[in-house]
Amino acid sequence: MQNKNVLLAVSGGIAAYKACALTSKLTQQGANVKVMMTKSAVEFVSPLTFQALSRNPVFTDTFDEKDAKKIAHIDLADWADILIIAPATANIIGKIANGIADDMITTTILATKANVYIAPAMNVNMYEHPAVMKNMQTLSDIGYFFIEPGAGYLACGWIGKGRLEEPSTIIEVINAHQNSPRPLLGKKVLISAGPTRESIDPVRFFTNRSSGKMGYKLAEAALEMGAEVTLVSGPVNLDVPSSSINRIDVVTAEEMYQAMTKEFPSHDIVIKAAAVADYRPIHTYDEKMKKQDGILQIEMERTKDILKTLGEMKTKQFLVGFAAETQNLKKYGLDKLKRKNLDAIVVNNVGQEGAGFEGDTNIATYFNKKLQEYEIPKATKKEVAKEILTLILRDMKDEKA
Repeated sequence: MQNKNVLLAVSGGIAAYKACALTSKLTQQGANVKVMMTKSAVEFVSPLTFQALSRNPVFTDTFDEKDAKKIAHIDLADWADILIIAPATANIIGKIANGIADDMITTTILATKANVYIAPAMNVNMYEHPAVMKNMQTLSDIGYFFIEPGAGYLACGWIGKGRLEEPSTIIEVINAHQNSPRPLLGKKVLISAGPTRESIDPVRFFTNRSSGKMGYKLAEAALEMGAEVTLVSGPVNLDVPSSSINRIDVVTAEEMYQAMTKEFPSHDIVIKAAAVADYRPIHTYDEKMKKQDGILQIEMERTKDILKTLGEMKTKQFLVGFAAETQNLKKYGLDKLKRKNLDAIVVNNVGQEGAGFEGDTNIATYFNKKLQEYEIPKATKKEVAKEILTLILRDMKDEKA
């Protein structure tokens, strides 16, 4: 916290008294603290208290411009390195989640680029209400970080989860998050995920069993490691992990080819985790094909080889492919690595328990172009994603050495 500009937003709950201790502890740790308060918060604690603890003016009114040369909420939004909402009531969470800006705190939060930490405090039934949970998920998806409330005896008399976390713990959590390694900071990562669909008629299409889960977890892990992420996604039943990820939706192999080749030149790391159709019907029908007697034959043609094209386009990019196999994993994986000019390939046996398309776990082997082999044992797809990205970073570092 030393020399960090910390903007503390205090909303109207009984836990506002703890925000006084939080202000004091932040100041003691060397932070420059400024406090904003809602009108409801002023009913619980006087602004003068926060002014004395922070040694800075307290902001309670959007229209109270203390310096005529500046717009207060924009100036505060730009000033802050870290913004903490503590306590965060159901009301303030709902406003921010829905883009409502009708007071000093909400207008400032919508304008800031600072890291935002939210420490909820409310009755246990309010905290568990579906609308509140939905709003918190929305903010989490945006990239706001939540500091979970504690469980215990609440001011309302109920016992349960909803008590504002202790100020010292809030600071510990923020310090840990701020200091977490972000080795992909400054890197642009392009990831493809999911299947493609190749139409036969308006009703039928060819596709595969890919769920997109591995590619989405790679995108989530890359974002957490500091990367700027673009995700080219086939049709899947998944939500993008964060609105900070640039998601490009495609359906066919041709659409994925166009999106990947367009985005490829501007990225540093490219991971093709999508299961793209190798063939598509030569003829498609505008109307539904009617059932007929006998054998139905559909003539197919090859789709464009996206990974091979990217390998030919490669200049500075670190290009990684995926190979879903059922036999001879090493042989087929290394052959693909060489033929398509890859820097690395991730191979897995989709017939192996715990490594299938639609599951939440994976088992894989990572090969780099030096033919070094690394086994990734069974783990969640998020953990496997982190391991893959770590191996990529190590290989990139070795290339520069």
